Amino acid sequence: MVAASQKIIISGYYGFRNSGDEAVLQSILNALQKHSLASGTVIEPVVLSIDPEWTAATYGVKAVHRMKLSEVRSAISESAGLISGGGSLLQDVTGSKSIPYYLGIIKLAQWMGKPTFIYAQGIGPVNRKLFHPLIKAVFRKCSYISVRDEQSRDLLQSMGLAGNKIDVVPDPVMGLSLPEDGQGSSTEAGGESSPQKTPLSRPDLPVVGVSVRFWEQSREELDAVADALLQASARTPLHVRFLPFHHPSDHEPSRYIMEKLEKGMSQNGGVISICEDAEHPQQMLREVGTCDVLIGMRLHSLIYAAGRRVPLIGISYDPKIDHFLERVGCQPIGDTTSLDGGKLAAEVLQLLESGDEWKREREPLIASLVQEAEAPARQIIEYFRRKG
Repeated sequence: MVAASQKIIISGYYGFRNSGDEAVLQSILNALQKHSLASGTVIEPVVLSIDPEWTAATYGVKAVHRMKLSEVRSAISESAGLISGGGSLLQDVTGSKSIPYYLGIIKLAQWMGKPTFIYAQGIGPVNRKLFHPLIKAVFRKCSYISVRDEQSRDLLQSMGLAGNKIDVVPDPVMGLSLPEDGQGSSTEAGGESSPQKTPLSRPDLPVVGVSVRFWEQSREELDAVADALLQASARTPLHVRFLPFHHPSDHEPSRYIMEKLEKGMSQNGGVISICEDAEHPQQMLREVGTCDVLIGMRLHSLIYAAGRRVPLIGISYDPKIDHFLERVGCQPIGDTTSLDGGKLAAEVLQLLESGDEWKREREPLIASLVQEAEAPARQIIEYFRRKG
């Protein structure tokens, strides 16, 4: 007798073409599929997306428009439960609307009597204190809570939630793999089926991946990155490969630096390129895997690098960067207000020289994070197995 499938709603920042958040979704889908198959539990994910047609086509799942309340309400009412996460959903740095939206979706499911699960979220910063009791009230009624760092658990505890009911787990993306890894995937990742270097006019050049975003109005952090790359390339020719993680907003800061590099890099025998078409997270994961070193502002560029064992250099603009770097035994090279181009250049050259040592030192840490990344999926599938 085949068990009936159970619909599970997945709420997050999906359909916006942000590679990091799309990777979170892919990772959650992969982990749920793996553990549901292992337990004999049949689930049917339904994703709340700003672009449901794109999400459905990209991941091979059902999707509904996240801003159409009637569709969301109908989907939740037909579901067995709701997952909120992962990513930095409950924070008010980028605006005051995110927290009410995501809490509202969870609360709607709770009103309908559905179990709700917090999946490896990064909580905060939450600067508006009026949100604290709201988060506490909603989270107290969740069936399972997991966060991606100790600081998120500390923040929830400061709001009055019991710390022993909050699991600290790695970001889901630490568990993201490629089909060529032999672990399979729930969807078609696109591209080649075997690892390959990024096409180069000089295939002997070391590849330095760069993931940047606009943050400081002065662009001082981008100027410092450009200065660092020019200094490093003066010592050894490089292929600098720009990896925009959020389409299309990261293209402009990438090109801002590229323009500053063009003349100097050419004189130094280097190459500059940009990856403009890797919208599927596993395509970008493959791109990151071709790098010899990665410089990252975007959190998930650093997580991709760690997962692919690529030596990484983090530039901090948000506490979440520092928290992740700490978990893999690293520190930020600087923050966006005080980034030293000379220091960054020296670190690039050092990692190009001693990358194997960097990997050996961190392999136990990274392997542990990869294994632990699926813990929330195991807990959620076990919940439904017991209820079934």
